Amino acid sequence: MNARTLVLALCPLAAQAQGFAGLGTSAEGYALPQPGYGFAFPRDHGAHPTFRIEWWYITANLTGPDGTPYGFQWTLFRSALAPGGAPEAQVWMGHAAVTTPEAHFVTERLARGATGQAGVTADPFEAWIDEWRLAGPNFDTATLTAQGPDWGYDVTLTAQGPIVLQGDQGYSVKSEDGQASHYYSQPFFAVDGTLTLPDGEIPVTGTAWLDREWSSQPLADRQVGWDWFSLSFDTGEKLMAFRLNEEGGDAFTAATWIAPDGTPTPFPNGAFAAEPLATSDVTDGEGAQREIPTRWRVRLPDRGLDATVEALNPQAWMATSVPYWEGPVTVTGSHAGVGYLEMTGY
Repeated sequence: MNARTLVLALCPLAAQAQGFAGLGTSAEGYALPQPGYGFAFPRDHGAHPTFRIEWWYITANLTGPDGTPYGFQWTLFRSALAPGGAPEAQVWMGHAAVTTPEAHFVTERLARGATGQAGVTADPFEAWIDEWRLAGPNFDTATLTAQGPDWGYDVTLTAQGPIVLQGDQGYSVKSEDGQASHYYSQPFFAVDGTLTLPDGEIPVTGTAWLDREWSSQPLADRQVGWDWFSLSFDTGEKLMAFRLNEEGGDAFTAATWIAPDGTPTPFPNGAFAAEPLATSDVTDGEGAQREIPTRWRVRLPDRGLDATVEALNPQAWMATSVPYWEGPVTVTGSHAGVGYLEMTGY
């Protein structure tokens, strides 16, 4: 899921403020996720315009030649302004960012449907907005590019493992009321390429995680934000987990433990716990300070996980149409590794 759903900032739903960014607004007239949906590829790598919201979302943990850690994000969001799936009723938004230990760079792109400025094709796969592009002959090998005013990246992604269906065979429940999405991941990409920063080009290698999700009402109207973790451990195991925060302090959680061979084990509400340990004063795009939790204790007792997740750069604020925090993290404790954390509603 993650802030991929922030595309709703481009349409009237955002102003209705039912759930975070309008994501709890009624889905009347739109298609709804169904348990038992039969995923088919490459078809489902493409767009699902009868659903209200959808995203193609990549985060990467990288290392330069001198051992310096970096991260990048690339996201394409699609949102329907009206039911029916008409191309002219679609709006598109792209987010791209690079995070270093000292700096965070972010740029946003906006587009309308039926103009050719943005879109997705399934076979061969291509997702684009302006010159930003994720494309390849299939979903196992692709090139990814994005540019900002004085930064960018150009990398190759190569799958080293299978696609993973999140939740109940790809049906991911988001609340006690039953809101849900169709959700799958490719968490096994190897990355090789180049970052361009204001000081020059840096060759990088690392790993990337792609999330695909579509829905029409993924949140309950009382859910005001989330904390979303995608973690890759040195053992080869991985974890996707989220905490959806509700008015009054309650939270709904879910998690998927992913074995090195890609076998997923889903966990229901309450099995995963995330507790803030420290906060940082983070400067937002308007120069104001926001108090953001940037060090966490995460636990999944069934898998012996009791670890600390800490931001590489606490200032990884996404100053976009609907702002949020997203950046690379390190993992220490019972399990060691790297990953990405996204936080909304702060």
